[in-house]
Amino acid sequence: MLFTRRHILKTAAAATILPVAARAGYPPLKAHLSRQRVAPEGFPDTTVWSYGDTVPGTIIKVDQGARVQRKLVNDLPQPTSVHWHGIRIDNAMDGVPGLTQDAVAPGSSFDYDFVAPDAGTYWYHAHNQSMEQVARGLYGPLIVAEATAPDVDQDLVLMLDDWRLNPETAQITDDFDNGHDLSHAGRLGNILTVNGSFDPAFAVRRNERLRLRLVNASNARIFDLDLDGLAGWIVALDGMPLETPLRLSGSFPLAPAQRADLILDVITEDETASLVSVERDGSYGLARFEVGGTAAGARRQGVSALPPNPLPEIGNIQEAQTHQMRLQGGAMRWLESARLGETELSGRELAQLGKFWALNGYAERPEDPFLDAAVGSLHRIEFVNESAFAHAMHLHGHHFRLILDDGSLGPWRDTVLVGRGQARQIALIADNPGNWLLHCHMLGHAVSGMMSWFRVS
Repeated sequence: MLFTRRHILKTAAAATILPVAARAGYPPLKAHLSRQRVAPEGFPDTTVWSYGDTVPGTIIKVDQGARVQRKLVNDLPQPTSVHWHGIRIDNAMDGVPGLTQDAVAPGSSFDYDFVAPDAGTYWYHAHNQSMEQVARGLYGPLIVAEATAPDVDQDLVLMLDDWRLNPETAQITDDFDNGHDLSHAGRLGNILTVNGSFDPAFAVRRNERLRLRLVNASNARIFDLDLDGLAGWIVALDGMPLETPLRLSGSFPLAPAQRADLILDVITEDETASLVSVERDGSYGLARFEVGGTAAGARRQGVSALPPNPLPEIGNIQEAQTHQMRLQGGAMRWLESARLGETELSGRELAQLGKFWALNGYAERPEDPFLDAAVGSLHRIEFVNESAFAHAMHLHGHHFRLILDDGSLGPWRDTVLVGRGQARQIALIADNPGNWLLHCHMLGHAVSGMMSWFRVS
């Protein structure tokens, strides 16, 4: 049977409850401490950091082209900010301390106000000390509805995560400076959850059609996802509709920060269907779909593509300048040296500072941009992974198209998974003015060196 995973780690946990204060103005998005059942039945509740009173945070749903207005209220013991992941947003609203805004101090607030131009599945999460704050639960779904929704019976948001909990207390382990995590694959948890719960169940009917909006909110885990008793298509990736829906056959990867919209039919003859995580030591159920009754006498046939978003046209990519970004360092491929600011440090010196990774020889966000682009210009970026680990490279404020092995353009994404030793190219229209972050979304890799930026002006 699935749904029985137990990994045991023996570490300490710590948490503090802060008072909650009321604020006026935009609808509040209150970041504070709360309690939630994360571990299986029989374990105590876990102290989490949440937007509102649950993890994931309050679902934000707006129509395409509408404004999102929220007042971040910081009732945490640390400064924080909110990044609206995947939205082609006004730069001032992007939520990156030191680049687009100051971090919001405890007891303070910040008003976010922006237009959501593209329909699709997005999410919001903390972007200050994000390795810790996201791991503690500071994330939530942002859904931008199409003018004409697909014909489905249920539209479900499933936010996937893994948590590292102390098995005796069920509290989040407080080892965010763990050098092994920072220099290897990242912070991997010992319990898998969907929407903040272990082994959740959803009521469905046989031959019902579902839209599943999958969001990988984990710090570092690359989910390899499979379906049991469900069949259908991927219709969107990272919020952007596929021109031709991709029929599912076997498992598929979902890297940290990536999203996938599926349209599925419940085809099982059993009482339960499931979403499964394929791991090295076996397959584990993430969520159950409990079948009660029948929606129709037969399964529906075919699926239509979702309406396209107003993305820029990409012309002849052969005419575009190519910019190479080398992904360097980590265990087994240790940095010989890299720069912090204007100072070149040895790999040993960098490791003593908690820096294990570099992008193009810089082990922190450099003073000069990786790319200084004119508004509307076309660029190719080649990510060359010289390390022994995979990296999920995320560009803020833009979507890009993958360049496939045959030189053709693949799907639109905002986060590309670059495997160990792999080189992957993307085509980017730099059409959104501002200073934009470019980083690895394995959040431990970002904090320990894999952080850069680009300018559009």
